[in-house]
Amino acid sequence: MSEIKVERLIKGILVREGAGVKLHRYIGIERTNDFEPFLLLDYFNSAEPLDYMAGFPAHPHRGFETITYLLEGSITHEDNKGHKGVISAGDVQWMTAGKGIIHSEMPSANGRLHGFQLWLNLPASEKMTAPRYQEMQSSQLPVEIHECGGQIKVIAGQTDKGTASPISGIATRPLLFDIILPPAAGIQQHIPNDYQAILFVVSGTVRIGEQLVQHETLAKLGAGDVLQLKSETASQCILIAAARIHEPITRHGPFVMNTQEEIIQAMDDFRSGRF
Repeated sequence: MSEIKVERLIKGILVREGAGVKLHRYIGIERTNDFEPFLLLDYFNSAEPLDYMAGFPAHPHRGFETITYLLEGSITHEDNKGHKGVISAGDVQWMTAGKGIIHSEMPSANGRLHGFQLWLNLPASEKMTAPRYQEMQSSQLPVEIHECGGQIKVIAGQTDKGTASPISGIATRPLLFDIILPPAAGIQQHIPNDYQAILFVVSGTVRIGEQLVQHETLAKLGAGDVLQLKSETASQCILIAAARIHEPITRHGPFVMNTQEEIIQAMDDFRSGRF
């Protein structure tokens, strides 16, 4: 057993996306594969409607998955396949874009909008699958309570204690946990060696080995197979891990494929109305 340590600490960069939504980008500023299979991680947190009310009007995706997890607020989403719904506080939308989808995400202009969007790559064998959603309300996601007073909300994958998410059939077999810890508490989680793992601290301060990780900081985790996470203060953090795909990546905006020829085809399919 080898303990996982922090490889790098990252602070987000302020960007505006969609029609002007203010957010902080932690993964995706540089188009490299340093976080493979993670392509993008955005964090948004504002009580000012002007920061987010313009939302994300209709836009395409192909070749990867988008995961939206809300801590506060609500977002109405709609796509060109006739699917429509609302994501509210504590809910998750796991959208597998596959061969192509056009959708919009429009926040409600009331109160605070607080949450994440993650882009997760698909292997070549699944890039052209039919689009699908796995949408779970907060009440459908299990919460594991620990003796230390901490809790793990299991959004994807399974904890060491066996609590499993209802989300299934994801190619990279990810873990996605919302972890809340009181002061001086700790949890342990095994993560396979060939996974990329990251931890985002929403609030408070946690310790991984000798490294402190403070609020609104992303820790890229290094080699090892067991994470020992301890809280310095009352804390909330998001643990994300997924199997590396080990395939070439070619990206152009909302299209993520393996070759430039596939990107050109994606652009042609979109322009020709074949999504």
